[in-house]
Amino acid sequence: MLKFPKAVAIAVAASLLCGSAIAGKYNLGREALKEEVAAWDIDVRPDGQGLPEGQGTVAQGEEIWAEKCAACHGDFGEGVDRWPVIAGGVDTLAGDDPVKTVGSYWPYLSTVWDYVNRAMPFSEARSLEPDEVYALTAYILYINDLVDDEDYELSKKNFLEKPLPNEANFIEDDRLESPVFKVAEPCMKDCKADVKITGRARILDVTPETDDD
Repeated sequence: MLKFPKAVAIAVAASLLCGSAIAGKYNLGREALKEEVAAWDIDVRPDGQGLPEGQGTVAQGEEIWAEKCAACHGDFGEGVDRWPVIAGGVDTLAGDDPVKTVGSYWPYLSTVWDYVNRAMPFSEARSLEPDEVYALTAYILYINDLVDDEDYELSKKNFLEKPLPNEANFIEDDRLESPVFKVAEPCMKDCKADVKITGRARILDVTPETDDD
């Protein structure tokens, strides 16, 4: 299980900034306004950066969940039909049928908040207020047995106090530095003294035979 390194995040941010310069150089479109950039800049990072002010309790989240989430995800995150399961699955990841939920698999609570905020409810994305997202995130903690009090209130201030159980099992994606993925310069001349054929491809005739009768 991988998590992206900071270098990748910096590269993505740099590419977005280059967009304005390219627009001016090639006379394509116009430079994005600060307000327009801010409207897209809604991601929340594992350290809490990007979280807005707000708060919500488990009890408040349960009411919102029943109205806007339970039809797909079930009253307690068990999933309806083929919609994703949100709760349960603890100790199943090493088995033949792992159940990947917030409580069993997800690495960061920030991912929960960010995804609910930008993509849920399924048919009404971006319709939730920050307090509603905090409340829903608190309820998701509750149905995953990560908090046990219906009066528990989640906020920007205490957000990092509830790490998810599987965080330690994610490793940093080091493909930019790892020698395993290092691309060597290809040899173009006098690369090998001799070439020996060690195997040949077989012709696999998989067309079924038919009778001419």
